[in-house]
Amino acid sequence: MINPLNDLACEFFPDGVLVVRDGKVVETLPYREACAKYVEEFGHSNLHELTGTLLIPAFFDMHFHWVQDDVRLMPKASLLEWLEKYTFPTEARFANRDYAKRKAKSFFKRLVSVGTLGGACYSSVHSHALDYAMKEAVGDLLIGNVLMTMQSPEELTQKGPAAVKVAARGIAKYGQRYVLTPRFAIATDPETMRATARLADGSKIFKQSHLSENTGEIDFVMKLYRALPGFRGVKHYTDIYRRVGMLGPRSLMGHAIHLAEDEWRMLGRTRTVLVHCPTSNAPLREQGLGSGLFDFKRAEKHGVRWALGSDIGGGPFLSMLDVMGSFVRQNTRAKRAGATFVKALYRSTLAGAEILGVHKRAGNLGRGKEANFIVLPLPRGARKESAEEVLKAAVGMARTRAQQDHRVAATYWRGEAIFTRDR
Repeated sequence: MINPLNDLACEFFPDGVLVVRDGKVVETLPYREACAKYVEEFGHSNLHELTGTLLIPAFFDMHFHWVQDDVRLMPKASLLEWLEKYTFPTEARFANRDYAKRKAKSFFKRLVSVGTLGGACYSSVHSHALDYAMKEAVGDLLIGNVLMTMQSPEELTQKGPAAVKVAARGIAKYGQRYVLTPRFAIATDPETMRATARLADGSKIFKQSHLSENTGEIDFVMKLYRALPGFRGVKHYTDIYRRVGMLGPRSLMGHAIHLAEDEWRMLGRTRTVLVHCPTSNAPLREQGLGSGLFDFKRAEKHGVRWALGSDIGGGPFLSMLDVMGSFVRQNTRAKRAGATFVKALYRSTLAGAEILGVHKRAGNLGRGKEANFIVLPLPRGARKESAEEVLKAAVGMARTRAQQDHRVAATYWRGEAIFTRDR
Protein backbone atom coordinates (compact mmCIF):
# COMPACT_ATOMS: atom_id res chain seq x y z
CA MET A 1 0.00 0.00 0.00
CA ILE A 2 1.14 3.52 -0.80
CA ASN A 3 -0.51 6.49 0.88
CA PRO A 4 0.60 9.84 -0.64
CA LEU A 5 1.24 12.74 1.73
CA ASN A 6 2.98 15.35 -0.46
CA ASP A 7 5.41 15.64 -3.39
CA LEU A 8 8.23 13.96 -1.50
CA ALA A 9 6.66 11.75 1.13
CA CYS A 10 4.22 8.89 1.39
CA GLU A 11 3.42 6.08 3.76
CA PHE A 12 4.74 2.85 2.27
CA PHE A 13 3.70 -0.62 3.40
CA PRO A 14 5.39 -3.49 1.51
CA ASP A 15 2.84 -5.78 3.19
CA GLY A 16 0.03 -3.65 4.52
CA VAL A 17 -3.48 -3.89 5.90
CA LEU A 18 -6.20 -1.30 5.40
CA VAL A 19 -8.82 -1.40 8.14
CA VAL A 20 -12.22 -0.08 7.06
CA ARG A 21 -15.35 0.42 9.12
CA ASP A 22 -18.63 1.99 7.92
CA GLY A 23 -16.99 3.07 4.67
CA LYS A 24 -14.14 4.95 6.36
CA VAL A 25 -10.49 4.23 7.02
CA VAL A 26 -9.82 3.17 10.59
CA GLU A 27 -6.08 2.86 10.03
CA THR A 28 -3.35 1.54 7.75
CA LEU A 29 -0.65 -0.60 9.28
CA PRO A 30 1.93 -3.30 8.49
CA TYR A 31 0.66 -6.86 8.19
CA ARG A 32 2.48 -8.18 11.26
CA GLU A 33 1.04 -5.42 13.47
CA ALA A 34 -2.42 -6.04 12.05
CA CYS A 35 -2.17 -9.76 12.83
CA ALA A 36 -1.55 -8.99 16.49
CA LYS A 37 -4.05 -6.14 16.80
CA TYR A 38 -6.93 -7.71 14.84
CA VAL A 39 -6.34 -11.38 15.58
CA GLU A 40 -10.04 -12.05 16.22
CA GLU A 41 -11.13 -10.53 12.89
CA PHE A 42 -8.61 -12.45 10.77
CA GLY A 43 -10.12 -15.48 9.09
CA HIS A 44 -13.62 -13.98 9.02
CA SER A 45 -15.61 -13.16 5.88
CA ASN A 46 -14.80 -9.47 6.20
CA LEU A 47 -11.11 -10.06 5.47
CA HIS A 48 -10.09 -9.58 1.84
CA GLU A 49 -6.64 -10.78 0.81
CA LEU A 50 -5.17 -9.02 -2.23
CA THR A 51 -1.81 -10.75 -2.60
CA GLY A 52 0.42 -9.55 -5.43
CA THR A 53 -1.33 -6.20 -5.80
CA LEU A 54 -0.80 -2.52 -5.08
CA LEU A 55 -3.42 -0.51 -3.20
CA ILE A 56 -3.48 3.29 -3.68
CA PRO A 57 -6.10 6.05 -3.25
CA ALA A 58 -8.61 6.62 -6.05
CA PHE A 59 -7.58 9.23 -8.61
CA PHE A 60 -8.55 12.88 -9.02
CA ASP A 61 -8.50 13.89 -12.71
CA MET A 62 -8.59 17.67 -12.57
CA HIS A 63 -9.24 18.45 -16.25
CA PHE A 64 -11.17 16.30 -18.73
CA HIS A 65 -14.01 16.50 -21.26
CA TRP A 66 -16.42 13.59 -20.99
CA VAL A 67 -18.06 14.61 -24.29
CA GLN A 68 -14.74 14.23 -26.15
CA ASP A 69 -14.19 10.54 -25.50
CA ASP A 70 -14.81 9.67 -29.15
CA VAL A 71 -12.17 12.07 -30.50
CA ARG A 72 -9.28 11.19 -28.20
CA LEU A 73 -7.52 9.13 -30.90
CA MET A 74 -8.33 11.40 -33.85
CA PRO A 75 -5.44 13.00 -35.81
CA LYS A 76 -4.05 16.04 -33.98
CA ALA A 77 -2.15 18.42 -36.23
CA SER A 78 -2.90 21.49 -34.09
CA LEU A 79 -5.28 22.51 -31.31
CA LEU A 80 -7.57 24.88 -33.24
CA GLU A 81 -7.74 22.61 -36.31
CA TRP A 82 -8.48 19.57 -34.14
CA LEU A 83 -11.28 21.45 -32.38
CA GLU A 84 -12.87 22.59 -35.63
CA LYS A 85 -12.48 19.33 -37.56
CA TYR A 86 -13.27 16.71 -34.90
CA THR A 87 -14.23 18.04 -31.48
CA PHE A 88 -16.97 20.54 -32.25
CA PRO A 89 -18.88 18.20 -34.61
CA THR A 90 -18.68 15.44 -31.98
CA GLU A 91 -19.95 17.71 -29.18
CA ALA A 92 -22.82 18.88 -31.42
CA ARG A 93 -24.16 15.31 -31.40
CA PHE A 94 -24.98 15.71 -27.70
CA ALA A 95 -27.96 17.84 -28.72
CA ASN A 96 -29.72 14.49 -29.12
CA ARG A 97 -31.01 13.49 -25.70
CA ASP A 98 -30.95 9.73 -26.29
CA TYR A 99 -27.38 9.93 -27.55
CA ALA A 100 -26.28 12.06 -24.58
CA LYS A 101 -27.97 9.76 -22.08
CA ARG A 102 -26.40 6.64 -23.57
CA LYS A 103 -22.95 8.21 -23.73
CA ALA A 104 -23.12 9.45 -20.12
CA LYS A 105 -23.96 5.99 -18.85
CA SER A 106 -21.09 4.32 -20.71
CA PHE A 107 -18.47 7.02 -20.06
CA PHE A 108 -18.89 7.30 -16.30
CA LYS A 109 -18.81 3.52 -15.96
CA ARG A 110 -15.51 3.64 -17.80
CA LEU A 111 -14.27 6.43 -15.55
CA VAL A 112 -14.86 4.26 -12.47
CA SER A 113 -13.10 1.37 -14.21
CA VAL A 114 -9.87 3.40 -14.46
CA GLY A 115 -10.08 4.35 -10.78
CA THR A 116 -11.08 8.02 -11.04
CA LEU A 117 -13.47 9.19 -8.31
CA GLY A 118 -12.77 12.92 -8.22
CA GLY A 119 -11.83 15.91 -10.33
CA ALA A 120 -13.22 18.58 -12.65
CA CYS A 121 -15.05 17.79 -15.87
CA TYR A 122 -16.25 19.69 -18.97
CA SER A 123 -19.60 18.85 -20.55
CA SER A 124 -21.09 20.19 -23.82
CA VAL A 125 -23.24 23.33 -24.11
CA HIS A 126 -26.41 21.28 -23.63
CA SER A 127 -28.10 21.36 -20.22
CA HIS A 128 -29.60 17.88 -20.64
CA ALA A 129 -26.09 16.44 -21.26
CA LEU A 130 -24.99 18.02 -17.99
CA ASP A 131 -27.98 16.47 -16.22
CA TYR A 132 -27.16 12.98 -17.52
CA ALA A 133 -23.52 13.38 -16.52
CA MET A 134 -24.46 14.51 -13.01
CA LYS A 135 -26.75 11.50 -12.65
CA GLU A 136 -24.09 8.98 -13.66
CA ALA A 137 -20.98 10.49 -12.04
CA VAL A 138 -19.63 8.84 -8.88
CA GLY A 139 -17.39 10.58 -6.36
CA ASP A 140 -16.11 14.12 -5.87
CA LEU A 141 -16.60 15.25 -9.47
CA LEU A 142 -17.36 18.83 -10.46
CA ILE A 143 -19.04 19.16 -13.87
CA GLY A 144 -19.96 22.21 -15.93
CA ASN A 145 -21.45 22.79 -19.36
CA VAL A 146 -19.17 24.85 -21.60
CA LEU A 147 -20.29 28.38 -22.46
CA MET A 148 -19.71 29.31 -26.12
CA THR A 149 -20.96 32.67 -27.40
CA MET A 150 -18.53 33.64 -30.18
CA GLN A 151 -16.01 32.25 -32.69
CA SER A 152 -17.83 28.93 -32.53
CA PRO A 153 -19.89 26.72 -34.89
CA GLU A 154 -23.47 27.91 -35.26
CA GLU A 155 -24.94 24.73 -33.75
CA LEU A 156 -22.92 25.26 -30.56
CA THR A 157 -23.15 29.05 -30.25
CA GLN A 158 -25.28 30.57 -27.49
CA LYS A 159 -26.49 34.13 -27.07
CA GLY A 160 -24.80 35.84 -24.12
CA PRO A 161 -27.95 36.14 -21.96
CA ALA A 162 -28.83 32.51 -22.70
CA ALA A 163 -25.38 31.38 -21.58
CA VAL A 164 -25.79 33.31 -18.33
CA LYS A 165 -29.13 31.56 -17.77
CA VAL A 166 -27.51 28.18 -18.42
CA ALA A 167 -24.88 28.91 -15.76
CA ALA A 168 -27.50 30.19 -13.30
CA ARG A 169 -29.53 27.02 -13.86
CA GLY A 170 -26.50 24.82 -13.17
CA ILE A 171 -25.66 26.68 -9.97
CA ALA A 172 -29.28 26.58 -8.74
CA LYS A 173 -29.72 22.89 -9.53
CA TYR A 174 -26.35 21.43 -8.51
CA GLY A 175 -24.73 23.93 -6.15
CA GLN A 176 -21.14 23.01 -5.27
CA ARG A 177 -21.12 20.13 -7.77
CA TYR A 178 -21.42 22.62 -10.63
CA VAL A 179 -18.32 24.34 -12.02
CA LEU A 180 -18.60 27.46 -14.15
CA THR A 181 -17.03 26.60 -17.52
CA PRO A 182 -16.42 29.29 -20.16
CA ARG A 183 -14.71 27.17 -22.82
CA PHE A 184 -11.85 29.62 -23.33
CA ALA A 185 -11.45 33.29 -24.10
CA ILE A 186 -11.76 32.70 -27.84
CA ALA A 187 -15.19 31.06 -27.55
CA THR A 188 -16.78 33.04 -24.68
CA ASP A 189 -17.26 36.80 -24.88
CA PRO A 190 -15.92 38.94 -22.02
CA GLU A 191 -19.33 40.18 -20.83
CA THR A 192 -20.62 36.63 -20.47
CA MET A 193 -17.48 35.60 -18.60
CA ARG A 194 -17.73 38.63 -16.33
CA ALA A 195 -21.44 38.11 -15.55
CA THR A 196 -21.13 34.38 -14.89
CA ALA A 197 -17.94 34.80 -12.85
CA ARG A 198 -19.89 37.11 -10.52
CA LEU A 199 -22.57 34.40 -10.19
CA ALA A 200 -19.92 31.79 -9.42
CA ASP A 201 -18.14 33.94 -6.85
CA GLY A 202 -21.44 34.80 -5.19
CA SER A 203 -22.23 31.09 -4.83
CA LYS A 204 -18.61 30.17 -3.96
CA ILE A 205 -18.39 27.54 -6.67
CA PHE A 206 -15.36 26.68 -8.78
CA LYS A 207 -14.58 28.09 -12.22
CA GLN A 208 -12.56 26.43 -14.98
CA SER A 209 -11.22 27.22 -18.42
CA HIS A 210 -8.16 26.87 -20.68
CA LEU A 211 -5.07 29.09 -20.62
CA SER A 212 -2.11 29.38 -23.00
CA GLU A 213 -2.23 25.87 -24.38
CA ASN A 214 -0.34 26.62 -27.60
CA THR A 215 1.23 29.56 -29.37
CA GLY A 216 -1.34 29.68 -32.19
CA GLU A 217 -4.14 29.95 -29.65
CA ILE A 218 -2.33 32.75 -27.79
CA ASP A 219 -1.73 34.76 -30.97
CA PHE A 220 -5.39 34.39 -31.94
CA VAL A 221 -6.80 35.36 -28.56
CA MET A 222 -4.55 38.41 -28.19
CA LYS A 223 -5.43 39.71 -31.67
CA LEU A 224 -9.12 39.12 -30.96
CA TYR A 225 -9.22 40.85 -27.58
CA ARG A 226 -7.06 43.84 -28.43
CA ALA A 227 -9.75 44.74 -30.98
CA LEU A 228 -12.52 44.59 -28.33
CA PRO A 229 -13.66 47.65 -26.32
CA GLY A 230 -11.86 47.87 -22.98
CA PHE A 231 -9.09 45.44 -23.89
CA ARG A 232 -6.79 47.53 -26.07
CA GLY A 233 -4.05 47.61 -23.44
CA VAL A 234 -4.41 44.01 -22.30
CA LYS A 235 -0.98 42.61 -21.38
CA HIS A 236 -1.36 38.91 -21.99
CA TYR A 237 -3.78 35.95 -21.97
CA THR A 238 -3.82 35.72 -18.17
CA ASP A 239 -4.68 39.42 -17.93
CA ILE A 240 -7.83 38.80 -20.00
CA TYR A 241 -9.05 36.34 -17.40
CA ARG A 242 -8.09 38.73 -14.60
CA ARG A 243 -10.18 41.51 -16.15
CA VAL A 244 -13.30 39.35 -16.42
CA GLY A 245 -13.03 37.86 -12.91
CA MET A 246 -11.96 34.35 -13.91
CA LEU A 247 -8.85 34.13 -11.70
CA GLY A 248 -8.78 33.25 -8.01
CA PRO A 249 -8.40 30.41 -5.49
CA ARG A 250 -11.43 28.55 -6.91
CA SER A 251 -10.27 28.89 -10.53
CA LEU A 252 -8.84 25.92 -12.42
CA MET A 253 -6.90 26.78 -15.58
CA GLY A 254 -5.91 23.92 -17.85
CA HIS A 255 -2.51 23.68 -19.56
CA ALA A 256 -0.73 27.04 -18.94
CA ILE A 257 2.32 26.06 -20.95
CA HIS A 258 3.46 29.31 -22.56
CA LEU A 259 3.48 31.94 -19.81
CA ALA A 260 5.50 35.13 -19.33
CA GLU A 261 7.04 35.94 -15.96
CA ASP A 262 4.34 38.52 -15.20
CA GLU A 263 1.68 35.85 -15.81
CA TRP A 264 3.31 33.49 -13.34
CA ARG A 265 3.36 36.27 -10.74
CA MET A 266 -0.31 37.11 -11.40
CA LEU A 267 -1.34 33.47 -11.06
CA GLY A 268 0.60 33.18 -7.82
CA ARG A 269 -0.88 36.37 -6.34
CA THR A 270 -4.45 35.34 -7.20
CA ARG A 271 -3.89 31.75 -5.99
CA THR A 272 -5.26 30.46 -9.29
CA VAL A 273 -4.84 26.70 -9.81
CA LEU A 274 -3.19 25.22 -12.89
CA VAL A 275 -3.87 21.75 -14.24
CA HIS A 276 -1.05 20.03 -16.11
CA CYS A 277 -2.16 17.62 -18.86
CA PRO A 278 1.05 15.90 -20.03
CA THR A 279 -0.55 13.31 -22.32
CA SER A 280 -2.59 15.97 -24.14
CA ASN A 281 0.33 18.37 -24.51
CA ALA A 282 2.75 15.63 -25.56
CA PRO A 283 4.38 15.49 -29.01
CA LEU A 284 2.25 14.33 -31.96
CA ARG A 285 4.20 11.07 -32.12
CA GLU A 286 2.89 10.33 -28.60
CA GLN A 287 -0.72 11.05 -29.65
CA GLY A 288 -0.80 14.49 -28.03
CA LEU A 289 -1.40 17.92 -29.53
CA GLY A 290 2.27 18.89 -29.45
CA SER A 291 1.69 21.99 -27.35
CA GLY A 292 4.77 21.77 -25.11
CA LEU A 293 5.71 20.88 -21.54
CA PHE A 294 4.27 22.57 -18.44
CA ASP A 295 7.01 24.01 -16.20
CA PHE A 296 6.07 22.63 -12.79
CA LYS A 297 9.32 23.95 -11.32
CA ARG A 298 8.37 27.49 -12.23
CA ALA A 299 4.87 26.99 -10.86
CA GLU A 300 6.30 25.91 -7.52
CA LYS A 301 8.78 28.79 -7.51
CA HIS A 302 5.85 31.22 -7.74
CA GLY A 303 3.73 29.31 -5.23
CA VAL A 304 1.17 28.31 -7.87
CA ARG A 305 -0.92 25.29 -6.92
CA TRP A 306 -1.23 22.58 -9.58
CA ALA A 307 -2.44 19.06 -10.19
CA LEU A 308 -2.60 16.55 -13.04
CA GLY A 309 -5.37 15.86 -15.56
CA SER A 310 -5.96 13.55 -18.53
CA ASP A 311 -7.65 16.16 -20.76
CA ILE A 312 -9.74 13.53 -22.54
CA GLY A 313 -10.01 13.89 -25.53
CA GLY A 314 -6.84 15.96 -26.19
CA GLY A 315 -5.26 13.24 -24.09
CA PRO A 316 -5.51 9.83 -25.77
CA PHE A 317 -6.17 7.64 -22.72
CA LEU A 318 -8.42 8.06 -19.69
CA SER A 319 -6.26 6.34 -17.08
CA MET A 320 -4.31 8.55 -14.72
CA LEU A 321 -1.65 5.81 -14.75
CA ASP A 322 -0.88 6.88 -18.31
CA VAL A 323 -0.83 10.52 -17.19
CA MET A 324 1.60 9.68 -14.38
CA GLY A 325 3.87 7.78 -16.73
CA SER A 326 3.84 10.60 -19.28
CA PHE A 327 4.61 13.20 -16.61
CA VAL A 328 7.70 11.31 -15.47
CA ARG A 329 8.82 10.36 -18.98
CA GLN A 330 8.54 13.83 -20.53
CA ASN A 331 10.25 15.64 -17.66
CA THR A 332 13.02 13.05 -17.49
CA ARG A 333 13.60 13.51 -21.21
CA ALA A 334 13.75 17.29 -20.65
CA LYS A 335 16.28 16.67 -17.84
CA ARG A 336 14.01 18.37 -15.32
CA ALA A 337 14.71 16.90 -11.88
CA GLY A 338 12.03 16.05 -9.35
CA ALA A 339 9.45 14.44 -11.64
CA THR A 340 9.14 11.22 -9.66
CA PHE A 341 6.36 8.65 -9.54
CA VAL A 342 5.75 9.59 -5.90
CA LYS A 343 5.16 13.18 -6.99
CA ALA A 344 2.97 12.04 -9.87
CA LEU A 345 0.81 9.98 -7.50
CA TYR A 346 0.37 12.88 -5.09
CA ARG A 347 -0.55 15.24 -7.95
CA SER A 348 -3.09 12.65 -9.20
CA THR A 349 -4.76 12.09 -5.83
CA LEU A 350 -4.39 14.20 -2.68
CA ALA A 351 -3.33 17.39 -4.49
CA GLY A 352 -6.65 17.42 -6.35
CA ALA A 353 -8.59 16.80 -3.16
CA GLU A 354 -6.73 19.66 -1.45
CA ILE A 355 -7.51 22.02 -4.33
CA LEU A 356 -11.21 21.10 -4.23
CA GLY A 357 -11.30 21.42 -0.44
CA VAL A 358 -12.35 17.80 0.20
CA HIS A 359 -8.99 16.60 1.54
CA LYS A 360 -10.31 16.17 5.08
CA ARG A 361 -12.49 13.30 3.92
CA ALA A 362 -10.92 12.11 0.62
CA GLY A 363 -7.74 12.09 -1.45
CA ASN A 364 -5.65 9.55 0.43
CA LEU A 365 -5.92 6.74 2.99
CA GLY A 366 -5.73 8.91 6.09
CA ARG A 367 -7.49 7.90 9.28
CA GLY A 368 -11.20 8.77 9.23
CA LYS A 369 -11.35 9.46 5.50
CA GLU A 370 -13.65 7.75 3.03
CA ALA A 371 -12.21 4.42 1.91
CA ASN A 372 -11.90 5.35 -1.76
CA PHE A 373 -9.12 3.30 -3.31
CA ILE A 374 -8.07 1.18 -6.25
CA VAL A 375 -6.30 -2.16 -6.59
CA LEU A 376 -3.62 -2.67 -9.23
CA PRO A 377 -1.82 -5.89 -10.16
CA LEU A 378 1.95 -5.91 -9.68
CA PRO A 379 4.40 -7.81 -11.87
CA ARG A 380 5.76 -10.97 -10.31
CA GLY A 381 9.01 -10.39 -8.53
CA ALA A 382 8.53 -6.61 -8.33
CA ARG A 383 10.98 -5.11 -5.87
CA LYS A 384 9.30 -3.67 -2.79
CA GLU A 385 12.15 -1.65 -1.35
CA SER A 386 10.57 1.77 -1.95
CA ALA A 387 7.34 3.38 -3.03
CA GLU A 388 9.11 4.82 -6.10
CA GLU A 389 10.17 1.37 -7.29
CA VAL A 390 6.72 -0.11 -6.73
CA LEU A 391 4.94 2.72 -8.54
CA LYS A 392 7.39 2.53 -11.44
CA ALA A 393 6.74 -1.19 -11.73
CA ALA A 394 2.97 -0.75 -11.53
CA VAL A 395 2.84 1.97 -14.18
CA GLY A 396 5.36 0.19 -16.40
CA MET A 397 3.57 -3.15 -16.28
CA ALA A 398 1.33 -2.28 -19.26
CA ARG A 399 2.79 -3.44 -22.58
CA THR A 400 1.13 -0.51 -24.39
CA ARG A 401 -0.23 2.83 -23.23
CA ALA A 402 -3.74 1.79 -24.29
CA GLN A 403 -3.58 -1.07 -21.80
CA GLN A 404 -3.39 1.41 -18.92
CA ASP A 405 -7.16 1.92 -19.34
CA HIS A 406 -7.61 -1.76 -18.40
CA ARG A 407 -5.16 -2.10 -15.52
CA VAL A 408 -7.33 -1.42 -12.48
CA ALA A 409 -8.43 -4.70 -10.90
CA ALA A 410 -10.97 -3.09 -8.55
CA THR A 411 -12.29 0.32 -7.55
CA TYR A 412 -13.68 0.88 -4.05
CA TRP A 413 -15.86 3.81 -3.05
CA ARG A 414 -16.66 4.31 0.62
CA GLY A 415 -15.40 0.81 1.36
CA GLU A 416 -17.53 -0.98 -1.23
CA ALA A 417 -16.29 -2.43 -4.52
CA ILE A 418 -18.13 -0.58 -7.28
CA PHE A 419 -16.00 -2.07 -10.04
CA THR A 420 -14.14 -5.38 -10.38
CA ARG A 421 -12.44 -6.52 -13.54
CA ASP A 422 -13.04 -10.00 -14.87
CA ARG A 423 -9.68 -11.67 -15.41
